[in-house]
Amino acid sequence: MKSFLTFTLLFGSLFGDEAELLFNGNCVTCHHTTKSISAPSMRDVRQRYKDAFSTKEDFVKYMALFVTKPSTEGSIMQDKIQKYKLMPLLGYEKSVVDEIASYIYDTKF
Repeated sequence: MKSFLTFTLLFGSLFGDEAELLFNGNCVTCHHTTKSISAPSMRDVRQRYKDAFSTKEDFVKYMALFVTKPSTEGSIMQDKIQKYKLMPLLGYEKSVVDEIASYIYDTKF
């Protein structure tokens, strides 16, 4: 896992936006940008978090907390857990999740 993330960061720094590469290399496996297939679409996730948190700082903080330690109690998307199940523990480093969450906040899917 760490070698993939290291490669993605290295590749991203050489050839483009590393946050976008991290997002596309990891999140879209389950979260399609506009369609809910095996998990809620990223458009839906982003909107739910933007509705819940008024600042980018709070958005990123809470999303990173949930992704690094998913729990039913910590989710703001209870209805989606019932439909798709709880997101699995992925083992990403918090700094990587922070970067991805910041990208999600800034991107209109």
